[in-house]
Formats: sequence, C-alpha cells, structure tokens
Amino acid sequence: MSTASTPGVVRDAVDGPVKTGPSGSAPTTSGTRTAYPLYVAGKLGSAVVSLLAVLVTSFFLFRIIPGDPVKAMTHGVPTSAEQLATLRKQFGLDLPLWQQFTDYCGRALTGDLGTSYQFHAPVGELIAEKLPATLLLTGVAVAIYSALGLWLGTRSAWRNGSLGDRLNTGVALTLWSVPSFWLGLLLIIVFSVGIGPIPGMFPTGGMESGDSSGFGYVLDVAHHMVLPVATLVAVGYAQTLLVMRSSLLDEMGGDYLTTARAKGLRDDLVRRRHAVPNALLPTVTMVFINLGHVAAGSILVETVFSWPGLGGLFYQALSVPDLPLVQGLFVVFAGAMILMNLLADLLYPLLDPRVGR
Repeated sequence: MSTASTPGVVRDAVDGPVKTGPSGSAPTTSGTRTAYPLYVAGKLGSAVVSLLAVLVTSFFLFRIIPGDPVKAMTHGVPTSAEQLATLRKQFGLDLPLWQQFTDYCGRALTGDLGTSYQFHAPVGELIAEKLPATLLLTGVAVAIYSALGLWLGTRSAWRNGSLGDRLNTGVALTLWSVPSFWLGLLLIIVFSVGIGPIPGMFPTGGMESGDSSGFGYVLDVAHHMVLPVATLVAVGYAQTLLVMRSSLLDEMGGDYLTTARAKGLRDDLVRRRHAVPNALLPTVTMVFINLGHVAAGSILVETVFSWPGLGGLFYQALSVPDLPLVQGLFVVFAGAMILMNLLADLLYPLLDPRVGR
C-alpha cells in the first residue's frame, strides 16, 4: 500500500489524513491555550509595577513643593518655636526622609493613607466622603461625551470631506483647545449671572440648594449639574471624535469593505458591522482613559463650580500642602487610570483575536 503523501499531510493507517504544520509534525494547541493567560499575567505584572512606581512618585513629588505645611496651618496664629516643633513631631515631619518614606509605603500597602493635616481625619474617609459627588458629575459627563464623540467621529469619517465633516472637525478642534476653567467661567457669566437678553437660569456653584428632598432633591442636583457637565462634555468629546475619525479613515480603504459592498450589503451595514468594529481599538483605549478620569474628577471644573468632589478636595490639599491628603488622592487618581488601562488591555483580545496570541 502506498504511503506517499502531500506536503503538510501525514497518512494515518486508522484515521486517514491528518493536517500538520510546515515541518510535517502534528499541530499542537498548547501555544494557543497558554497565550492569553500569559498575556493577562504580563499585563497584571505591569499594572503592579506601575502602582508601586506611583507610590514612590507620590511621596517624592509633593516633597519638592515649596512651603511648610506646619507654618501654613498656623498662619495668622501666634505660635512659638516649641509649638511648631511639637506639630512637626506629631505629623512625623521631624523624621529623616528615608524613614518617612518607609513608613508611608508600609501604611499605603495595607490601605492606610495616613491622616490629613488640616482636616484631622483619615485620608481614606475623606476620599470616600467626596467620591460619590465626583463619580456622579464626571461619570455622567464621560458617558455623554464618549457616546457623542463615537457617533460624530464615525459619521464624520464616513462622510469625509463633506460640510458636516468639516464643521464637526472645526468645532471639535476649537473646543479641544479651550481651557476648561475659562469655558466654565464663561458659562457662569452667560447662564448663571445672565447677560443681555439671556437671564440667569442655573446656579453658580455647589451641588444642591439644601431646601429640597425626594424627587425634588434629584431635580435640584440635576439643575446644579447642567453647567459643569456641559463644560466637561464640550471640552472632552472632541478628543474621542478626532481619535475615532482618524481610526475609521485608516480602515476605509480596506479590501474587506469593498468585498462587503460587492456582496450587496447596505452602506450603513458595512459601516456598523465591518468598519467600525475594526476601528474601535484606539478609541477603546481613549474611552477607558476617560473612565479613569471619572475617579480623578476635574480639578479645575470642580473648583470653578465649587463642586464638593475629589477635584476640589485636591485643590484644598495642594494649597497647604496637606501631604498625606495630596499623596492619597494622587494614588487614587493614578490607580484608577492604571485599572482602566488594564481593563482595556484585557478587552483587546475580545475585539481583535490577533492581540494576545
């Protein structure tokens, strides 16, 4: 019986032809099985290293800020040298820098971010108290401007060169270059104070009026959110729009789109089912980075609108400087960004099977 075989095929006496790799050996799936777990392990390791780097950076970065926290807290209050020394000892500022660093890292790794100098409360409790307001404000804004940027970016790219594309891109570039605090102040002048025929319709700041409850409270908070959310959306959607537009333009010359059209698919189906999914990877990164900003909030916007969130708390801590509070907030902000980047990396193989193989 002949045993001749074509390249890449082995004749098995029982099972018949068996497909093989280029070398003629039987293929294995172990590489495919272990590729994604190794990819995940590598990303987790990178995230841990990044978080450790954040701990080191947060300690030394704010030590170079000019100013003495003890003198700042006792400004305008007659204080003797002995009292200043007692306060420095109480806050641990009299210890050598290396000892302050080791104490800080040891506490941070156990979840203890220290005690605020100016509020005399645990940093973790202060962050937990202000976090809901920040999540509400920036969460709503990120959801709106991410969806708006994806939609407008897709339409602009698909109709590249049209009047709508030029208008969307021009507005996006203009708003992207506008400082958020300046736009916030402009909105306050126009829509809170009122100018010309435009009456003042919205509060100048804060999160609530304090005289409502139930559904009225929800409406009151929503009324206070209009201007800060509008500021964040106006500045934030442009980046998502431009990234999505650029990614989709890169995909529009692909042969697979020509093939899809040749099969008789409608133009909107070609866009939604074929072009957009392949253009999503860079935009997914952008969306997850924006989600990381949800925890960080917006320091400038929250300060301008007196929003009681983490951004305003960071500004207060930085003005002293309240080192434990500043360091704790920095770790939370950076940790949120690291977590969102990690989730984006883990999502990539689901969108593009070539990633992680």
